[in-house]
Amino acid sequence: MDVSMGLWVATILGLSALIAVDFFIGRKPHDVSIKEAGIWTVVWIVLAAMFGLGLLLFGETQASGEFFAGFITEKSLSVDNLFVFVLIMAKFAVPSHLQQRVLLIGVLIALVLRAIFIAAGAAIIASFSWVFYIFGAFLIYTAWKLIQEARADEPEEEFEENRLLKSIENRFGVADRYHGTKLFIRSNGKRILTPLMVVMLAIGTTDVLFALDSIPAIFGLTQDPYIVFTANAFALMGLRQLYFLIGGLLKKLVHLSYGLSVILGFIGVKLVLHALHESGVHVPEISIPVSLAVICGVLIITTITSLIASKKQAEREAAAAAEAGDGIEKSPKDSVGA
Repeated sequence: MDVSMGLWVATILGLSALIAVDFFIGRKPHDVSIKEAGIWTVVWIVLAAMFGLGLLLFGETQASGEFFAGFITEKSLSVDNLFVFVLIMAKFAVPSHLQQRVLLIGVLIALVLRAIFIAAGAAIIASFSWVFYIFGAFLIYTAWKLIQEARADEPEEEFEENRLLKSIENRFGVADRYHGTKLFIRSNGKRILTPLMVVMLAIGTTDVLFALDSIPAIFGLTQDPYIVFTANAFALMGLRQLYFLIGGLLKKLVHLSYGLSVILGFIGVKLVLHALHESGVHVPEISIPVSLAVICGVLIITTITSLIASKKQAEREAAAAAEAGDGIEKSPKDSVGA
């Protein structure tokens, strides 16, 4: 897709305007209701769909298909981010009315960092076509690791701050409590960070780790930097509302890791086939419609099986609790009879 500098500027200004509206509406700290989160989640999905359809109407059929495939992939991978966001919120004991502000700024930081990753990735791909082999192998390895972690069924780990975050805290110091929406305060004549600023940085910088697999994944679907950026932008900007909407459902998505591993593995194979094709080897390439069908199919199946498994687990736990309750009620009678 031939993208002019004017279109790039218009797109960035348009996205900035949407972010400004989102920030203006949610500028006052408050507890986000399910209704509010649901409405805004639908709004961002509709805006993404309108963008993709706009590409189609302007004759960019392939670009439209690549955008939808990339958006759905990035959206599904970003759901995995929410698990870590929950750990971060708990680690820093973020008050519920400040969580929406934390996520808004944190996601903006993540979007800027991802834009840098995307620019670097596009430059590398343009200069070295063999990098597709590395991206493909990395995604297949990541898919295997996801399956290993899912099968391990280890207990939920606590969030650990990265070295960059720790060095910032040591350099500037951190206040011992939250001060509303303030990011900095003065203590003993010294300017220090508030916990709110620290948790925003934690959200933004932690997303970089997720970008290590999501960026190669979307480059496996399209090599157009414009499509890669816009798909990432729309996926990330709706992440805040999705956090509040499905926060309680996250634990029920027990098969999500398996689904994501299949998607990453599939895109990894697609990348390897594309690399072989670029090297002159006659191998079949996977089309965008097939990629879109596989991604959507895997996500639908994963969601259905997760909900069924979670329901069965809840029924088993309820039955076990009922049996334990009956045992407690019967034990006094047994002791009297004895």
